[in-house]
Amino acid sequence: MKDKDKNTEGFIPKHGGYRNLITYQKAEIIFDATDYFTKRAFGRFDRTNGQMVQAARSGKQNIVEASMASGTSKEAEIKLTNVARASLEELKIDYLDFLRLNKYEIWGIDHRYTKRFRELNRTPNATYEIYKKALEHDQIEICANSMICLINIVSYLLSQQIKTLEKEFLEEGGLRERMTKARIEKRNQNRDKK
Repeated sequence: MKDKDKNTEGFIPKHGGYRNLITYQKAEIIFDATDYFTKRAFGRFDRTNGQMVQAARSGKQNIVEASMASGTSKEAEIKLTNVARASLEELKIDYLDFLRLNKYEIWGIDHRYTKRFRELNRTPNATYEIYKKALEHDQIEICANSMICLINIVSYLLSQQIKTLEKEFLEEGGLRERMTKARIEKRNQNRDKK
């Protein structure tokens, strides 16, 4: 943990701040774009509509929950971050199914539009507006493939986030270690005052 992130008033570190996470920002774009896509691609009462929106919501909301739980449970933070990743993977399969069942092309990693999307993704602080042309394209095939590109990016970022969380846990421990350390320090301070 960096010095600036340390909570000097107790053993629970600062936590939350999910709005600053790139994974959250992009997951929010995925949620908004999925809501748009499903309203366009499926009937209002089609079960796929609700399932895709729920998977997108789960991806976003689990990042929030992980961030809020991080102060007291590294284990919960890691688990929930992985749940977010799993939910987005489920959503990606729905987009792939849509393309496959409708006989649309599925872009490979070397497809020129995939490469273009990766370039677009390098835009700092990218908002929905940056991706809007792709995510709301007239050709629904481009929309679905663009969503797959964005989900792949967020999935990769979440896997990197999980690796960082694992490393932090190994280096710093969890709540129990911080509690024990804080209690020993307090005991030593009280003993030094006598």
